[in-house]
Amino acid sequence: MKRVRITAIRQTVYPDLMAKYENPIEHTCDVREGQQWISIDGKCPEGMCPAAWYSMREFVESLARGEGNFYDGWMQNPMSAMISCNDGFRPFSFYLEVIPSAPPITH
Repeated sequence: MKRVRITAIRQTVYPDLMAKYENPIEHTCDVREGQQWISIDGKCPEGMCPAAWYSMREFVESLARGEGNFYDGWMQNPMSAMISCNDGFRPFSFYLEVIPSAPPITH
């Protein structure tokens, strides 16, 4: 199976929706832009937000199996995906990409 790099790209915040629908909460998301994780064998990396993992799990598992080209050419890199977590008030976008294998060492 292939390793998949998960990179937190950008968070969008909707203060108008938060004010209208969300109960005030003290602590929300610990993810930071630029933060990275490596999924090995399609498994959830340590420290990954469980809600974010739930949103991306099937894509990571598919990429780890060597599948890709989601939605017939959606991404420039067919072995990648851009997935957002399911927080409707402050979603984070994550870039998923297969880490290329190192070429075999020849003697």
